Amino acid sequence: MASNMDREMILADFQACTGIENIDEAITLLEQNNWDLVAAINGVIPQENGILQSEYGVETLHGPAYGPSSHSAAASSAPSSSSAFRHVVPSRQIVERQPRMLDFRVEYRDRNVDVVLEDSSTVGDIKHILENELQIPASKMLLKGWKTGDVDDSTVLKSLHLPKNNSLYVLTPDLPPPSSSHSGALQESLNQNFMLIVTHREVQREYNLNFLGSSTIQEVKRNVYDLTSIPVRHQLWEGWPSSATDDSMTLAVSGLTFPCHRLTVGRRSSPVQTREQSEEQCTDVHMVSDSDGDDFEDATEFGVDDGEMFGVASSALRKSPMMPENAENEGDALLQFTAEFSSRYGDCHPVYFIGSLEAAFQEAFYGKARDRKLLAIYLHHDESVLTNVFCSQMLCAESIVSYLSQNFITWAWDMTKEANRARFLTMCTRHFGSVVAQTIRTQKTDQFPLFLIIMGKRSSNEVLNVIQGNTTVDELMMRLMAAMEIFSAQQQEDIKDEDEREARENVKREQDEAYRISLEADRAKREAQEREMAEQFRLEQIRKEQEEEREAIRLSLEQSLPPEPKEESTESVSKLRIRTPSGEFFERRFLASSKLQVVFDFVASKGYPWEEYKLLGTFPRRDVTQLDPNKSLLEVKLYPQETLFLEAKE
Repeated sequence: MASNMDREMILADFQACTGIENIDEAITLLEQNNWDLVAAINGVIPQENGILQSEYGVETLHGPAYGPSSHSAAASSAPSSSSAFRHVVPSRQIVERQPRMLDFRVEYRDRNVDVVLEDSSTVGDIKHILENELQIPASKMLLKGWKTGDVDDSTVLKSLHLPKNNSLYVLTPDLPPPSSSHSGALQESLNQNFMLIVTHREVQREYNLNFLGSSTIQEVKRNVYDLTSIPVRHQLWEGWPSSATDDSMTLAVSGLTFPCHRLTVGRRSSPVQTREQSEEQCTDVHMVSDSDGDDFEDATEFGVDDGEMFGVASSALRKSPMMPENAENEGDALLQFTAEFSSRYGDCHPVYFIGSLEAAFQEAFYGKARDRKLLAIYLHHDESVLTNVFCSQMLCAESIVSYLSQNFITWAWDMTKEANRARFLTMCTRHFGSVVAQTIRTQKTDQFPLFLIIMGKRSSNEVLNVIQGNTTVDELMMRLMAAMEIFSAQQQEDIKDEDEREARENVKREQDEAYRISLEADRAKREAQEREMAEQFRLEQIRKEQEEEREAIRLSLEQSLPPEPKEESTESVSKLRIRTPSGEFFERRFLASSKLQVVFDFVASKGYPWEEYKLLGTFPRRDVTQLDPNKSLLEVKLYPQETLFLEAKE
């Protein structure tokens, strides 16, 4: 379970990827996917807020998520988009849990098929449903777009751990392309001339604009921006057919009324827009066009004659280059590139890395193995006839944008200006070698734009693929997925090596830590022993010094004692018998006139100083050491004889 800090980061990444600004809605979607960021994004991007978007129409789901009624309703609402729902009933009528339903949006050429199945179904079940919907044999289908490894018809969906919403696509390499009659009718529609009568709501101005059927809705909106100064993201339209769900659609297949169709455009309300700003915008519009007639009289200001179709000359309206010439700072150049790309082709485009090519390498290749990605380098060229189609139809396709954001770091560069081209070739030689640089140098203008797929390796960076602009969405997706398969295999090896290296480093760290702790314990034990020995030595020294001092005092007292009187002495003699604490006795004769201090000195000379021992009399019991030491033995009644005993003081 993710921590609070991890959840905040996941929520921020989820909102940045999906554009969902409502925090409660974002949290609900993440909780439904157990805070799995990739699963939540996969669930939102192909099918958002319950609206199934097809290439030719919009269908809103109501009622049950499966059953024949939903299938028939979907089939009748949009002729080019179909929905197939299948409910697999368990063999037992009593089940322990509600089955989990999975939604699949399957793309095939110009059709989208929506399939709903239980997770207990197999991949083959999806093919059988598609066989009925597309009238294509299941054996001829290649079902692509799985996020996991090898998948065959017998694979159970539950084992793939899929999110609720999934996007797949069907390839049929063994089948011929659509019939020539259908292609001829489509080509005829693409060459037809559509007149769009666009009313600017705020200033009540009308513009009559001519476009070929091959022009896209995005081109119409960009040209209306040039007329009204309303950015594409702020335009609020009325009058588009319900089938016009994607700005990359051409007018021929969008469902417009031929040859003339009315539309209304206005600016989305903004709380920070002031009245003065609104008046200024109105003034700008009048400056661009002051025609009240049916014809757009100011078209010549943009390099378009009265007889020239506005959509064909739309490239002449864009004066800003994708990237400044001789750009010194790559980060600033990429900022201008991203802004200009959004202005031309809309906000649904790959997220370009802002920074130097070296910084993009660091971001893609030099993190942990699990976090590494492929590097996609987009090389733009304004003078190529393939650029507008590649950018609007392929690079801005929702499936391509989603796949790039999940698996790639995308970096871009504009090759239009010679100085910028030379600078990139220098960077290319430094990072990829002269062979790759020469390959790009020999590419002709009409072969641009180019898409380079780079994989980082231990010693060098390998160019896996160079994709030219003359490709299709399916081919581009297949080549991206093929590069991803190669990268995934290498990444798994890198992850294994990294895990083994980290395991070895962890073992070494643990061993080093255990060794350090052992050294510290040994050092502490040795220091404790040294302290103990030093203390014992100190105490022994003190004890020796004390013993030496006591011995010196004892000898001094012994030498200072008066000689012991003889028994036949004519003077009065007192005979004292003293018992030690150990039970031994020693006797001595003293003159009765000797002071009591002489007795104390005698006892001290035997090793019993009066500071530590007290001398006690027996009858009566008394403490002799409490008597005046200057009195004679006769005065303290220790005459003619007395038995005393020593007792240690407390």
